[in-house]
Amino acid sequence: MTDENFPTEMSAIIKKEKQPGLELTNWPVPRNLGPQEVLVNVKRASICGTDLHIYKWDQWSAAHMEPPLVVGHEMGGEIVAVGSDVHHLKIGDHVSVETHITCGHCMQCLTGNGHICENVKILGVHVDGTYASYVKIPALNAIPMPKNMPWEVLSIMEPFGNAVHTVFAEDISGKSVLITGAGPIGLMAIAVAKAIGAGPIITTDISEYRLDFAKKMGADLVLNPKETDVINEILTYTDGEGVEAVLEMSGAEPAIHQGFEVVQPGGHVALLGLPQNNVSLNLTDWVIFKAIRIYGITGRRMFETWFRARKLLQTNRVNLKPLITHSFKLSEFEKGFDLLMKGKAVKVTLIPED
Repeated sequence: MTDENFPTEMSAIIKKEKQPGLELTNWPVPRNLGPQEVLVNVKRASICGTDLHIYKWDQWSAAHMEPPLVVGHEMGGEIVAVGSDVHHLKIGDHVSVETHITCGHCMQCLTGNGHICENVKILGVHVDGTYASYVKIPALNAIPMPKNMPWEVLSIMEPFGNAVHTVFAEDISGKSVLITGAGPIGLMAIAVAKAIGAGPIITTDISEYRLDFAKKMGADLVLNPKETDVINEILTYTDGEGVEAVLEMSGAEPAIHQGFEVVQPGGHVALLGLPQNNVSLNLTDWVIFKAIRIYGITGRRMFETWFRARKLLQTNRVNLKPLITHSFKLSEFEKGFDLLMKGKAVKVTLIPED
């Protein structure tokens, strides 16, 4: 890569200061690629729940970020430059991005568990992210994608990987499943569970808007805890048996409790949702006496999850397009954030204009 090939500045959305809000500004185009790095021209980015936390500047954001920084971590783009030691990727390749940048030398990395790297850095949180025209990332984090796959789909591959990782915590084909929380990842999990033969698939959420999407994605029964006794409804629907697997996507304590109440003895609970505070559990009755298995899910297994996710889309077993409800220019990002905060969108993508 030579500096004259690219502009010196680009439009980018940044967290400028330690306070609520984000700002669209001119930002330097990344330079000086390392030997194992690539430069990606961002074709489409996607807004994540983490970005909403950063926008609001909540306790989590304040503890993990040091502005100023380009935010965003979900994207699809085209490689426009490669480092001197990068040989498995080339200019023109279409890629999505694994947003967890691992150290490669801690015990977790060396034992094939890079998704729980002790020294992980996250795009858009610890290093400049994807709400820009260009982003510099380690070549290892650039995941090649078919050129016939739409940019907007590539931009949501990262959260799709979360859903795939959660669904595949255990084999759920032919098993009854409860998915608590019908946000974007919960909705993706419905589609994956259906694609691999799980059923019946029950979904809970307090938003009728999201429950309507849950039906479209393949849920057999949707329940609103504000309007019905979820535990009684699930036990009735399953002839008193409960469900064999619970995929918890909400982070809401009532939903977590409901999941543990209805999981069958010998079943499992996979936890992806992030509670804001500590959650109480009846370990005696819900876990020990039921002999259930609990999985904490973070990120995507690197890179097993990515191969599974890509195949599910390549073979048309899963269609993510219905979940992309809105797209805006990068300069109109406030519209997308506003819709998501009001619960009037599922996935919102942003299009760089440079």
